[in-house]
Amino acid sequence: MVVGSRRERLLVLISGQAATGKSTLGRALARRLGIPYYSGGDALMRLARKMGFNAKGRKWWDTEEGMRFLRMREENFEFDRKVDEELIQIAREGPAVIDGWVIPWLVDDGFKIWLKAELETRARRLAKRGRFAYEEALRVLTEREARNRELYQRLYGIRWGEDLSPFHLVLDSTRLGKEEVLRLVLTAVRYYFDV
Repeated sequence: MVVGSRRERLLVLISGQAATGKSTLGRALARRLGIPYYSGGDALMRLARKMGFNAKGRKWWDTEEGMRFLRMREENFEFDRKVDEELIQIAREGPAVIDGWVIPWLVDDGFKIWLKAELETRARRLAKRGRFAYEEALRVLTEREARNRELYQRLYGIRWGEDLSPFHLVLDSTRLGKEEVLRLVLTAVRYYFDV
């Protein structure tokens, strides 16, 4: 490998709305590219477990306990700062695929992807995971995103979900399955990094 080649610095940063397939895409993309995958949500859950929470699986964020941890994060920014510093260090060392709510705003390098989908589609996806009825999923998604948006505005001055200027690719997954999303993103990443 040539030192300084684009392949050496292969870094993909994924953000976007809840229930759009960020983690699913991140894991699959890392596997296909043969590079490590890291999740900001997983890092926050590890921190929550150290604090005594029963944080397991992606469904946990939408539970009452997950929302209680979010309230703690709103009162003490150190939780998010610690995780974000860890992800920034991973991004510096690269190569990696990292998914996180704000990492694309905090790191200058890499190919940045924003995933979005219609609220109704996201609520159906969340309900399909088995935790909520559709109406409850709508409420949980709306509340969680509003609270996270406020948290990141206060913490970093980021207009999460509004300022998409850091992103190279904004992809609406409303009518796409996970394989279609992966194919589109893989094509863009391979073109961008010449791999």
